[in-house]
Amino acid sequence: MWWADLKAALGQRINLEGIACAVGIVSKEQHLAIPHVSVPDIRYIDWAELKKRGFKGVVFDKDNTITVPYSLSLWPPLGSSIDQCRSLFGDNVAVFSNSAGLSEYDPDGEKARALEDSIGIKVIRHRTKKPAGSAEEIEELFGCESSSLVMVGDRPFTDIVYGNRNGFFTILSGSLSLAEEPLIVRQVRLLEVALVKRWSESGVKMTTQSCSGFYGVCKRYTTLIVIYEYGFQNDIVFVGNRIFEKIRTNSSILD
Repeated sequence: MWWADLKAALGQRINLEGIACAVGIVSKEQHLAIPHVSVPDIRYIDWAELKKRGFKGVVFDKDNTITVPYSLSLWPPLGSSIDQCRSLFGDNVAVFSNSAGLSEYDPDGEKARALEDSIGIKVIRHRTKKPAGSAEEIEELFGCESSSLVMVGDRPFTDIVYGNRNGFFTILSGSLSLAEEPLIVRQVRLLEVALVKRWSESGVKMTTQSCSGFYGVCKRYTTLIVIYEYGFQNDIVFVGNRIFEKIRTNSSILD
């Protein structure tokens, strides 16, 4: 068990599959790293709107999307959003993680079971680390094509690339906490964000998804623009009646 834990810790710091993929993304597939929608965290996602637009299920990344890094418990402030998501999509909600449920780092499924017991959401067992791999396991679980599913994650070069490559509707969420992340992960994240921002501002278009007018899936905003401190489109973020200057530190803009 200690060896699996060590491999998992190292693997989350150095994603060789991700590094190999990044070469291709930077050179010729930049559009795959552009999310359809970006939000500070999942509390800003309008689950009812996604359901209304015909999506059949939601797939979450784990670390820094619904839990802080290396935790097997839901980040408490996200509880109401997860509950709303489950109330609308029922059993068609799952976690697809590069830690819990990945056979390389969780060979006996202990982490997956602990996470399922903690948050009440199915954890998909799989063999290939994102962004590599197909959507076969996910489509089998949900009983539908990936184009009818939403992929939510915090990493452009892993979660978003995987989702776009396999036909999901992709939502990039902000990091819940950087304090628990290793320095190298924080540095790579900053590089990813900087590249995505640059590509977006230079006119690189996101992958086509059959859901037009997708900005409606983000709630509590007074503008119909791509959101977040990453600043894909603008320097001001409008939330309700409050205005926040662009935050460049990935800290939550919520009180």
